[in-house]
Amino acid sequence: MSDNVTADVTIDSRGATCPGPMMDLIGKVKSVDPGTVLELQTEEEGSTTDVPEWTETANHELLDVVDRGDYWSIYVRKA
Repeated sequence: MSDNVTADVTIDSRGATCPGPMMDLIGKVKSVDPGTVLELQTEEEGSTTDVPEWTETANHELLDVVDRGDYWSIYVRKA
């Protein structure tokens, strides 16, 4: 699906340790309009499970989690 997802906002959290990437995403989600697609770039493998769990509880939409080799791109649409 990642080839079809275009992010409106990219959050580069590569190099940040847990819980940094998640906090970066939550902070940015608060400042964007509903429907905005965010791409979180992270090297933290834990984010690949933490972000999907958070999107479910926060009622946002997880669009995709893509392994880029040395980092992950996690795509979320704000509710």
